[in-house]
Amino acid sequence: QVQVVESGGGLVQPGGSLRLSCEASGNIFSIYAMGWYRQAPGKQRELVASIITGSGTNYADFVKGRFTISRDNAKNTVYLQMNALKPDDTAVYYCNLKIVNSPQYINYWGQGTQVTVSS
Repeated sequence: QVQVVESGGGLVQPGGSLRLSCEASGNIFSIYAMGWYRQAPGKQRELVASIITGSGTNYADFVKGRFTISRDNAKNTVYLQMNALKPDDTAVYYCNLKIVNSPQYINYWGQGTQVTVSS
């Protein structure tokens, strides 16, 4: 059993900051990647940022320079520091965990946390 739990969403004014956290627990043997996706009303879920084990980080163009993803391997936790937030960043943010299941991986998702950017 694997659990993925997000925290840290909320309401923030344009230009403000928020920090999301995601902790994975359970039968986790080998993590391929951890990351964040978001889904706004009426839109498809999209990648925000991810960290691939032993490889590096990956950001969507619309967050480059504003968001930073980091990971604490000892705690199986990933963070998303979001700065200079815009109303377009309003969405439900989902944590994604990819566990190696050779030759591919298994996806696990958190329940999502709402981020609302509004004045």
